[in-house]
Amino acid sequence: MKWAEKLRKSLHSQADSLGNLCVESFHYLALFGIGAITAWAAVMAFLGMVEKGSVSVDDILLLFIYLELGAMVGIYFKTNHMPIRFLLYVAITALTRLLIGDVSHHNAPDLGIIYLCGGILLLAFAILVVRYASSRYPSVKEKSDS
Repeated sequence: MKWAEKLRKSLHSQADSLGNLCVESFHYLALFGIGAITAWAAVMAFLGMVEKGSVSVDDILLLFIYLELGAMVGIYFKTNHMPIRFLLYVAITALTRLLIGDVSHHNAPDLGIIYLCGGILLLAFAILVVRYASSRYPSVKEKSDS
């Protein structure tokens, strides 16, 4: 029966290796795809601004959103960790873009502006909580000198 156990362990090891290869291949393929699509969208938005002949604050904030998405893909590619703070930064930038667009086009203040500001404040608070938690409870333990 030792041969059967040895065969089982060998099969398990090979299946693990093949599974890891498939998962990592999909991981990198998806990262390259997301990065390429983000870069393409940013270039197209920039060319649209050049074609239009003018740039608004909305357009600049849109480019910042693309920049944050690209940075998020780069960090995820290098560390294999999802930088949740970058998602929160993108959300804040998107809400700020919406707020500026709403104020500049509709000049009439309404409750929607308060909701947008509240959302931005809530996201900023979430960043504070995430930063505090990551500094207080790091996911990787530092080696002690002792």
